[in-house]
Amino acid sequence: MNKNIKLAVAGAVLALSATAANAGIIIPAGDWTLDVSGNVNMYTTWGKSSGAAINGGLSSGTTNTNNAFGNGLLPNFLSFSGSTRQNDLDVAFTISLQPSVANGSAGSQVGLGNNGGLNNRQSFITFGDKSWGSVKVGKDLGIFASDAILNDMTLLGVGAGATSSGIDSIGRIGAGYIYADWKPQIAYTTPNFSGFQATAGISQQWAETGLSTASLTGTIAHATPAYEGKASYSFAANDVTGKVWVSGIYQSTPVAYSGAVAPTDKVAYAGDIGINANVAGFGLTAYGYSGSGIGSTLQFLNGYAKNAAGAAVARDSYGGYLQATYVLPTKTKVGISWGESKLDLADGEAANNIFDTNRMTTVGLYHPLTKHLNLVAEYSNVQSTSHLANSPESSTNLGSLGAILFF
Repeated sequence: MNKNIKLAVAGAVLALSATAANAGIIIPAGDWTLDVSGNVNMYTTWGKSSGAAINGGLSSGTTNTNNAFGNGLLPNFLSFSGSTRQNDLDVAFTISLQPSVANGSAGSQVGLGNNGGLNNRQSFITFGDKSWGSVKVGKDLGIFASDAILNDMTLLGVGAGATSSGIDSIGRIGAGYIYADWKPQIAYTTPNFSGFQATAGISQQWAETGLSTASLTGTIAHATPAYEGKASYSFAANDVTGKVWVSGIYQSTPVAYSGAVAPTDKVAYAGDIGINANVAGFGLTAYGYSGSGIGSTLQFLNGYAKNAAGAAVARDSYGGYLQATYVLPTKTKVGISWGESKLDLADGEAANNIFDTNRMTTVGLYHPLTKHLNLVAEYSNVQSTSHLANSPESSTNLGSLGAILFF
């Protein structure tokens, strides 16, 4: 099974279930060992929303009830990997596809062109040796905040954000952490030093988007990459196992508004810290992050605003989540998690309908029907508040049922 599917499965195992496969379909091929791996999942979700429409709010803000069919937080994966040893180097590649299980719009016939979507999230090579580490070149999960999503219990479920078309969900993204995203990158990872490991790299820079008080204009050149890094320590003492990690991101980000003569160079940065621990069937995850100009939900979304003087000013953002799980005698894992993400107004920014807080509570049941197959049931309550006077609110209740199979 390729590295990031393994990471996703490992994160899900830590948070949820010990039933996922440890390897995919292994095929010896001359000097190469090929690995076909992935997962298939689908959920049906019922949602009921009420309250105010809020810019950037995860709650829909419209009074309605809907049902949708689609993938959960972890999309369908079909991954092809290969590894070999050449010239004293471990060399490997991974290419993956993520086909959606949903049609392109709710209730529309496939014959009308609604065949869902197809993503290409991974295409990378690695080379190295256990004596000095490894180098990754290509597109893969980002470095900053990657452990936050890999330890999210909704990785095997839905969480929040099921769209009306049911194409995807966002789990706890935006209500406890910022999405790591899938990025072109060059990264170096150290050897494992008795549980300690670190990664540092450069990745494609994203532009600031989604500004609520002004609009971006023109094509923004990316003069420098983003700089990302993380360090972690995995531990095992008696019956206690777990992991502690920190990560960060920094980039120079050009910001341009409609009517501006030229983009203004700004900076965005963020850091996080987290811990996952497991003992006697109990699991606990605690995570927090803080940043400036990084925005919320997606990296560099709503990270900057225009103040009363017409200058681009960074918004601060911060948040985190707490999660607890327990394995019942039936091997069913019960989980509960709570988290929130906050976005402050920039200095000098007038009160407006950008969200102040996105908050979510989730309760889930994850049952290993077989070694590879999990049945999932979740309930989530999502709340969003606005920076407008009197703090308008929106609330959405989501329930989901489905299954996920790893191979």
